[in-house]
Amino acid sequence: MDQIPASLLASYNWQQSLIAAVAIIAITMVLRALGTALVPTFRESARINKASYIEKMQRPTYAANQAWNRKWGMFFWVVIFAAIVPFAISTELHSIGRVLRDCVIILLVYDFFYYLVHRFLFHDSGYFKGPLMWVHAVHHRQHNPCRGDSSFIHPIEVAGGLGLYVGTILGLSFVLGAFSVPTVVITWIAFSEINQHNHDLWPTDKFPYKYLNTMSVMHHNHHAHFTGGNFATISLLYDWMFGTLDYGKGYGKVVHARPKREKVEA
Repeated sequence: MDQIPASLLASYNWQQSLIAAVAIIAITMVLRALGTALVPTFRESARINKASYIEKMQRPTYAANQAWNRKWGMFFWVVIFAAIVPFAISTELHSIGRVLRDCVIILLVYDFFYYLVHRFLFHDSGYFKGPLMWVHAVHHRQHNPCRGDSSFIHPIEVAGGLGLYVGTILGLSFVLGAFSVPTVVITWIAFSEINQHNHDLWPTDKFPYKYLNTMSVMHHNHHAHFTGGNFATISLLYDWMFGTLDYGKGYGKVVHARPKREKVEA
């Protein structure tokens, strides 16, 4: 019994977790600054989404929800990087090949479980009504979301969403071994930025932004009706596999037309 605390302490790599947390914040800020400064499409998207967010913040209930998420989001962040990530992160630097492999596995596994939670707990799956539909209904008040609406959610969903993601990392670390700092940083940024982009009011569907447009359009199709499909968040892979792709007319129907949305205006 005396060896258990020592064993846990030996696998508690708080320095690497702290490095990962700082790197995530710094890299995200740099990428966003460079994107809006150098890429006109990103700059226009930021302008449109900011305008929509400012307008929505005039509503007291909306502002109160966002204030709650800012407050407790930071608390959850501290808990995650102080009490969970240190047990799943390695002091070693892994090869580029392993980092890429681990990133793909983490995001695929997370998205699979997110798909199941989203479809069967948060929505009427067609088989039974999800027990947490009342929780997710808060998020679905936004029928045409902007980027800021990615955080307009019920407190239970905040904790559950972050818990599912970090739980995926912790669980997989027992199977694949502890992950390197770059793996944790890359997957966290991807997880966060993809989820936020899905809510973006996106201004163009021209090359090379067609995929970004598709992801935004498909998630807006999901938000337009509480009975919509497109339950995954990282990609559309599992919606394709399980027949829940929604091109704007509900899932389970074959729609060959490419998804489009009317031009966004501020």
